[in-house]
Amino acid sequence: MPADRLQPSPDQVPSGGRLRALAFSRPVLLFAFAFAVMADPVSSVAYAIEAALRALDGDLGLLLPTMALVVAVIALIIANYHELIGRFPEGGGAAAAAGSAFGEAWAFIPIGALIVDFVLTIAISVSAASSALIAFASGLAPMRIPLALAVLVLVAGLTWFGHVGRAIFAAMTTLFVVVSVVVLAAGFSTTPSRPPIDLSAGHSPLLAVILAFPVAMALATGVEAPSSAIAQLGQLDDAGRRRFGRFTIWATLAIVGSLTLGLTALAVHLHIGIPRPDQTQISEVAKASVADRLYTTFQIVTALLLLAAASSSFQAGPGLLRALARRVRAGGEEAGVLHPRLGTVNRHHTPYVAVGVFLAVSAAVVVAAGAKEQELVLFYAVAVFLSFLVGLLAMARFARREGRRIVLAMSVLGAVVVTFTLAINLSRGDPIASLAASLAIAAVLWRLWVRAGRPRGIAAAVVEAER
Repeated sequence: MPADRLQPSPDQVPSGGRLRALAFSRPVLLFAFAFAVMADPVSSVAYAIEAALRALDGDLGLLLPTMALVVAVIALIIANYHELIGRFPEGGGAAAAAGSAFGEAWAFIPIGALIVDFVLTIAISVSAASSALIAFASGLAPMRIPLALAVLVLVAGLTWFGHVGRAIFAAMTTLFVVVSVVVLAAGFSTTPSRPPIDLSAGHSPLLAVILAFPVAMALATGVEAPSSAIAQLGQLDDAGRRRFGRFTIWATLAIVGSLTLGLTALAVHLHIGIPRPDQTQISEVAKASVADRLYTTFQIVTALLLLAAASSSFQAGPGLLRALARRVRAGGEEAGVLHPRLGTVNRHHTPYVAVGVFLAVSAAVVVAAGAKEQELVLFYAVAVFLSFLVGLLAMARFARREGRRIVLAMSVLGAVVVTFTLAINLSRGDPIASLAASLAIAAVLWRLWVRAGRPRGIAAAVVEAER
């Protein structure tokens, strides 16, 4: 039976005081859901602007146009995912769309990309959190890798106790937004203490921006999360999940876009270029804008937000492996393709074996990158853009079948832009490892699926992972 035809049971239908309580709690639920889900893209502000500046070879004059282009591309992706949420209000994101449009086997491509994206989100978030701490206390610089690994183990350990809760992630996101607004207000009223930086000679500005913006598309990672996270909202009907999902993706664009362009403009205003190895650009922007006490607060809040983003992926990634683990459903039907141990949970419902897998792989990535988030950024906007591409192609196919020309044009344009971004990032060489890993995982999962007799429900694995 289609999800949109499901009706609530009698005990789910509110009346009297329960109706008023539900009406009061929905805004609270929306706040907690929206700000928790956007923790990942908001946290990307901490390193995406610097990544763009490095790709521009330090040319501050082109930084704002580059980040404006990044935000415009994110807006295009979000417009397409607005349509995807409308079609799949039960959740599932690109995997559900691919399975419905092209056949269930195609869902393995976005699933493989998601697994790689979760690993990279964990690795880059703990590395960036370590950089935030080092920027505040430079004496920690020689301990960068051990510090990042310690933070990684701490975050993984906390998952033993189950879901930390949307409220904590929402609080971290809100704190970062509030403190960032204070930094912006103070920074633009500050007279620059550094001389202007002029590195624009010797290259075409248009070409420089076109080649640099794909690196900064790391900012887009996580903007699609509402399309799958709405599966958590089982207390709502399809219409409610559509509203929550669509509100969240547009709120994400508004907040991430405003913070990104504001902090970018502030960096240009204060002449903050590529930072020293023991600093980050965003920390230097904050240091030049506010007093020591507020700077300390900003660094702490930044680190906590990054840890919230890592923790979120430490729950979503193992949850996806658990959903893919072999098991027998209540009706006796076999499901899943991975080893059953990956679905083993403790009394807090944490799939601890799967958590161990993500911990080991993420630790290897952190060590390989020297716990430097700017090294990992180059790999970041590959796996998730592969997932975007499959989702957009699926939406284009739906639109073509239904004769929705405007939606078709938007989906095709989105697919072209995403393909271009992938091509530029892959042309740098090393980031091809992200694509190879995503496709390799997809191929292995597909092979296991075939050997298991092609059990149904693979395209819904992302939905199951969120519940």
